[in-house]
Amino acid sequence: MYQEIKGVRVWGDPIENAVDQAVTCAQHGDVEQVLLMADHHKGYSQPVGGVVVYRNQISPSGVGYDIACGNKAVKTNVKYVDIKDQLSKIMDELAQSISFGVGRSNREKVEHDLFDDSDWSVYQEIGKQEHDNLKTLAKKQLGTVGSGNHFVDLFVEEATGDVWVANHFGSRGFGHKTASGFMNLAKGVKFSDKVKGERMEDAPTLLDLDSEIGDMYYRAMQLAGKYAYAGRDYVIQKVLDILQAEAVFSVHNHHNFAWKETHNGEEYVIVRKGATPSAPNQWGFIGGSMGDISVIVRGVDSEENRDAFYSTVHGAGRIMSRTEAAGKMNWKTRTRSGGKITPDQMKQAIKEYGVELRGGGTDESPFVYKKLADVLEAHKQTLSIEHVLKPIGVCMAGEGEFDPYKD
Repeated sequence: MYQEIKGVRVWGDPIENAVDQAVTCAQHGDVEQVLLMADHHKGYSQPVGGVVVYRNQISPSGVGYDIACGNKAVKTNVKYVDIKDQLSKIMDELAQSISFGVGRSNREKVEHDLFDDSDWSVYQEIGKQEHDNLKTLAKKQLGTVGSGNHFVDLFVEEATGDVWVANHFGSRGFGHKTASGFMNLAKGVKFSDKVKGERMEDAPTLLDLDSEIGDMYYRAMQLAGKYAYAGRDYVIQKVLDILQAEAVFSVHNHHNFAWKETHNGEEYVIVRKGATPSAPNQWGFIGGSMGDISVIVRGVDSEENRDAFYSTVHGAGRIMSRTEAAGKMNWKTRTRSGGKITPDQMKQAIKEYGVELRGGGTDESPFVYKKLADVLEAHKQTLSIEHVLKPIGVCMAGEGEFDPYKD
């Protein structure tokens, strides 16, 4: 059950600075309700794990820079026993054939019909140079994963022995530049101007949905959503090819996005940042850390889920910042100092849990996240857990990788 704090509905243990941010969100714009999922923590302008329910408004800062970041998970027709002895080799191939971090490590050119989508006209209206540059960047990065907490994982469902594949990333540089560009336009400066970034404490950037700029942003966000889906589809297929497997069931959701939804007979714009839509019978994937379970869930028809505007967590939620965990990075020497988690501690934890890890730094170690079971407990009246997955292979960008497009 949730508690109400200063008008904000809060699931799980409240984090004061995130609650303060949520209260600020409630005080700006035509807001029906603000909610914090149990994995919440402080973010930029809107808390991660935060949901803001607007009337006819949309918030580019609420959706965030990694527009349409989300997860895809598929159950394969492969059993763990059939790949167990080849897992190390499989993870090596996965790490070599999929591009993590900045740039593209392979030379594959990914074609997709979304590049003919009519919503590219939004960028033509902004300017030919902006359109051409963004489309070129989007084509170049389609199917790349990036860094930060973005991953490609293999799981075993221990109850059945089935192998699952999941990934987590968004719209890459295309989404990031779209977000910053529209926040620039909202401030009255040019789309591509270099403007000092928003502070975490800033009030949300708001656009009326029926204004010209609001409509343009909504269409651009939808296009970034299609782009993120295409990228996740491409990467999952790459992994299936490596496994020589087929998908027999799939789940696919955004968790940095805005949806037009009807609740209690009223239409709203639901801005979810690090929060997943979870309507009755809607499937979702919720990832834990590399040393914890992940789950496939389904929303239930309950009063509490209605109170949550059919929203749930997107992950376990951080309890330690990247810098706190890994230390401060010196980008000249590419070394870190002062972190609470040592590489040896992380290596030992992963070894004990039985995970083949490729990439990943101490800032993504199991120690920096809440236990997923605790987070899910707070939402037990709103969802049902359908499949419990244990990670067996985790692939991420390397520890020293800087990615300006990560969430």
